[in-house]
Amino acid sequence: MKQKTLSLIFLFTILIVMAACATAAPPAKPTTLTLMTHDSFDVSSQIITDFQKIHNVKLEFLKSGDAGAALNQAILSKDHPLADVFFGVDNTFLSRALDNNVFEPYNSLLLANISETLKLDPKNRLLPVDYGDVCLNYDKGWFTEKGLTPPNSLEDLLKKEYAGLVVVENPATSSPGLAFLLATVAHFGDAGYLDFWQKLKAQNLLVVDGWQEAYYNEFTRYKGTRPIVLSYASSPPAEVYFAEKPPTEAPTAAIVGAGTCFRQIEFVGILAGTTKRDLAEKLVDFLLEVKFQEDIPLKMFVFPANQKAKLPDVFIKYAQVPSKPATLSPQDIATHRQKWLTDWTEQILH
Repeated sequence: MKQKTLSLIFLFTILIVMAACATAAPPAKPTTLTLMTHDSFDVSSQIITDFQKIHNVKLEFLKSGDAGAALNQAILSKDHPLADVFFGVDNTFLSRALDNNVFEPYNSLLLANISETLKLDPKNRLLPVDYGDVCLNYDKGWFTEKGLTPPNSLEDLLKKEYAGLVVVENPATSSPGLAFLLATVAHFGDAGYLDFWQKLKAQNLLVVDGWQEAYYNEFTRYKGTRPIVLSYASSPPAEVYFAEKPPTEAPTAAIVGAGTCFRQIEFVGILAGTTKRDLAEKLVDFLLEVKFQEDIPLKMFVFPANQKAKLPDVFIKYAQVPSKPATLSPQDIATHRQKWLTDWTEQILH
C-alpha cells in the first residue's frame, strides 16, 4: 500500500512538472535598440547577429546622411532622441556635439585598450572607435609612365610640373574635403593657408562635391584625367583588396609627408535621454571589443582604435600611416571652422 502511494505521488509530481513546462512563458521578445550613424557605417552581418542573440536585442540602424548631417539631426531631436546610441561623430565635429549636450558619459572598461592619443573627451561622453588619415593619393602607374617623381609635401604641389594634376573635394560638402582644409590650416597657419590655396587654384586645381566623384570620375586610375586625388592613407589596400586579380603591389600610394594628412577619429556615444541605458552600454562595449574592431578595416577601411585588434594582411602590407599627421584641437575647429569654410569658399570657388 505504501509503495502504491509513493508511486501515485511520483506520477502526480511528473504531471505537475509536465503541465508547468507546457504553460511556461515563451522567451522574452527582443528589445529594439537603435544605432544612429552616418551612411558609410558597415559591419559584417554575422557580428550583428551574434550581438543580438547574446543580449536578446533587435538592433536597428538609423543612417542619417554624412557625419555632419547625422549629428545635426541628433542635435535637433535631442529632447526626443531618435536613437539610443550614436556612431560617427569625428574630431572635426566633436566640440559641437559636446557643447550641445547630446551625449551621456560612459566609462567603459574597454577604454583601457585604446591609445590615449585618440581620447579627446575627458568625460567619456564620446569614446574612440576608429581612426583614419585623409591624404592625397597618386596613381603610381601614371607617374612612372610620365617619368615624373610624385610630390611629397604640400609645398611640392605648387611646383609647375604638378599643375592641373590635382582634384580635391569641397570642404563645405565633403568630410575628407574638410579634413584636408584643416590640414592646410594646421600646416600653414591661419594667416597662410589661403595663400597656399590661391596658388593651388592658379595651378588649375579641380574641386568637386564629394569623394566618390573625385575618386571614380576624376582620378586617372578610373576614367579621369587627374593623377592626384584627395582620399585616405588606407585607399591603397582597398585598391588591392577589391581588385579582380590582386596585384603584387598597390597601384596607388598616399602622400604622407609631415603635415600633409589630417587624422580623423570617429567616436561612439550614448544619446542623452535613452530609456535603455544598460543595453546602450553593451552596444558601446560591442563597438570597442576586439571582434567588432577587427571587422573595421575591411568594412570601413580605417584603423581600429582598440590596440588589441589585429590588422588584416592587406592593411599590414599596403596601408600607410603618417608619422606626423596634421592636428588641430577640437575647440579650435569648433571656434574657427565656419570662418575657414566661408573664407575658403569666397577665395577658391568664386
